[in-house]
Amino acid sequence: MPMTEAGRDEGARTVTVSRAAAELELKRGEFGLAVHLGIIRVDVPQAGGRARVRREEIDRLKSQDGFPETLRERVCTVGTAEGARLLGISPVRFTRLARAGCVTPVAFYLNRYRAVVWLYLAQELGGLAARSPELLVGTSPPWMRSRLDAGTDCRARNWRSRRIERLLILTEDPWARAAVVAEALDPVQLAEVVDDPYERSYFGRIRPEPAFGQRGSAAGREAMAQLMLADEPDEILWRRVTLGMELDSARELRPAPRPGEERWRGQTEERWPGQAGEPAGVMSGESETSAEPAVPVGPAESAGPTGPGLASAERPESVTQEGGGQGGGQGGEDGGGGGTPGLLARLRLRRTGGRRRPRQAAGGRGNPFATETRARHSLHHADQGSNR
Repeated sequence: MPMTEAGRDEGARTVTVSRAAAELELKRGEFGLAVHLGIIRVDVPQAGGRARVRREEIDRLKSQDGFPETLRERVCTVGTAEGARLLGISPVRFTRLARAGCVTPVAFYLNRYRAVVWLYLAQELGGLAARSPELLVGTSPPWMRSRLDAGTDCRARNWRSRRIERLLILTEDPWARAAVVAEALDPVQLAEVVDDPYERSYFGRIRPEPAFGQRGSAAGREAMAQLMLADEPDEILWRRVTLGMELDSARELRPAPRPGEERWRGQTEERWPGQAGEPAGVMSGESETSAEPAVPVGPAESAGPTGPGLASAERPESVTQEGGGQGGGQGGEDGGGGGTPGLLARLRLRRTGGRRRPRQAAGGRGNPFATETRARHSLHHADQGSNR
């Protein structure tokens, strides 16, 4: 079949990132850093799937002089102690240089105490020694002392800026570029710039992934999310302005997809968080396919999207934030007319362990059957009183 032959041809011309790392004699972290720095080019399928490396790219790197030592040197990272040894200074002075912004971290990891340990490129430290030798000896310059006296620590901000700039260089799609910038804003700041919840949800689905996918411990991913957030007013303002510009370019190209719509890449079904095969998040809206009331898959009292993990509900009619149903002739919270119970009714059923008390919605106050039932109860209590 043609598709099978095409797949075999593509498999012969490309290899997986794990295979490429083994052939280039790089560790997982070294390979990921090389991709991030643009040293190694990878192909990411537009329709989704794992990244692959072309055979020509591997041959190009292998043909360079001094392989694999020269390639390893380009991605060699050191911590504070090793970096200080390379520069011939004390670890305290190296830390002061890093806090003042003289050297920029390229990566980090968490030690056993869950403290952030910054890593620096060894080649860049050598460039600092050649470029600014006065920073390594004698008294620190006044601008550096003023920064440190004010408690400034530029390490997280410089790492964040470097990471965003590299991802923007490696990213061509306007929506993906906007997603990269949006990662530096907290949910409140992001909602003020991007008021459309479907656009914010789209950011989380198209944000560039590492070469080996999302790995690491939950604590490491949480630390990454915290370090990515801009925490100074001038940086927050800059990220908001940049996001607005990237978002304008993305909207001019195409709108963000909505649940039930065809994908802009030609696929027939748009998969949103909360659907089959994807993790469910907080319900924030409704789709246009189901005829049954939506059941929240997250906190029922949530008033809207809280982040990239946004999930969509499955009902075209809206459900108010107070909990009462409004659509489709289902009545109020009790789903009058024998229909499916509304949102509050479902919540009450959960609280009472599935027991449902008799409701007047079956007949209403003006229902003859309900009136007759109440009259019989009154007569029964009157007879019991007379017997006493």
